Amino acid sequence: MTTSTTTTTPEQRVTTLFKLLENGSNKQHIDGKMSQLDQALHVTQLVGKDGADPETLLAALFQDVGHVCPAPEGSAEADDEDEDKDEDAKSTIDYRMRGANYLRQLGFPKKTCDLVESDVMGKRYVAALVPMYEELISSASKELLKLQGGPFTPTEAQAFEKDPLFKEKVLLVNCNFAAKVTEDKPPALETYRGLTTSMLYRQFIENQQRESQANMELTKEELASLEKEYGITEKDL
Repeated sequence: MTTSTTTTTPEQRVTTLFKLLENGSNKQHIDGKMSQLDQALHVTQLVGKDGADPETLLAALFQDVGHVCPAPEGSAEADDEDEDKDEDAKSTIDYRMRGANYLRQLGFPKKTCDLVESDVMGKRYVAALVPMYEELISSASKELLKLQGGPFTPTEAQAFEKDPLFKEKVLLVNCNFAAKVTEDKPPALETYRGLTTSMLYRQFIENQQRESQANMELTKEELASLEKEYGITEKDL
């Protein structure tokens, strides 16, 4: 079962989400040097030091939530993709999509969800741009990169540079790499409870405002009816 935004408060959703993240403390990150939660906390700390906005900061914090969250009800996951794909690569793509879909259902901003989902593209770009990248990552990460398509071609890299979230996607990849060698102790998960809760409230208010604005917009037929019946034109509104 997933957590519905219509039956729970932002505080309740954050509590559920944080419990899932805490489960990540028992799961080892792919490089085997720390847990998934510790990796995410280190990356979040580095992203924050870079001055990233709250949406990007939370994308760093929730980057591995797809490993521990339930699949959102009704979501179209990678189960529908080509069954002949390598299972390891497919599994990694699945967890990113699952995590992003779960965050969308909780009510997080589009930017946060898109960044969680797009990790693979950022890694392929950095691998193409930095020749030493593949030599510096673990054998497990190297094999995974190969399964995910390997470094971008020059044409693919140029196309990726036009992505509206290009800078944020590259930042997350670079911070993930830097987190493997940092010795700083990151802030605890609870440090981000207030930010996460306020983000859900803010997104809820923005959605309500958009819906209200959409409901206030009159169709051409309705405007014509007002002008015919009462002499009221669009300029009068």
